[in-house]
Amino acid sequence: RGQQVNRLELRQLAEDRIADAGILLASGRWSGAYYLAGYAVECGLKACIASLTSQDDFPRERKFVEDCYNHDLERLLRAADLKAALDADTSANRAFQGNWDAARDWEETSRYEQKTHAQAQSLYDAITNDPDGVLPWIRLRW
Repeated sequence: RGQQVNRLELRQLAEDRIADAGILLASGRWSGAYYLAGYAVECGLKACIASLTSQDDFPRERKFVEDCYNHDLERLLRAADLKAALDADTSANRAFQGNWDAARDWEETSRYEQKTHAQAQSLYDAITNDPDGVLPWIRLRW
């Protein structure tokens, strides 16, 4: 059984993974950079979910728990109750919309795939762009 993590630990994991991705990208390790950049978004969204929960509360429903324990960024976004905010912000900001579109295509299974420099750089930029990147948007909500 895995170790339980809290919201602050998930926030730190998101920051650590995006920093790791930047180091790997600068070192020419495209596949690892791609995977860890997307994983940073996953950890960030899970931190947002954690902010909705209270320590002694029983989970709302089984589907909610299943949505929390997955790697699909769209499902995590909905579990974090951020879908409406995302829809509003992507409608108002085309740059952010393009960045979210790039990030949401990330999948956990990418760890088994070879990625090019362009693919890794594109995902990293979509996630880290300030102010229109996915991670700055998540940081406002975690």
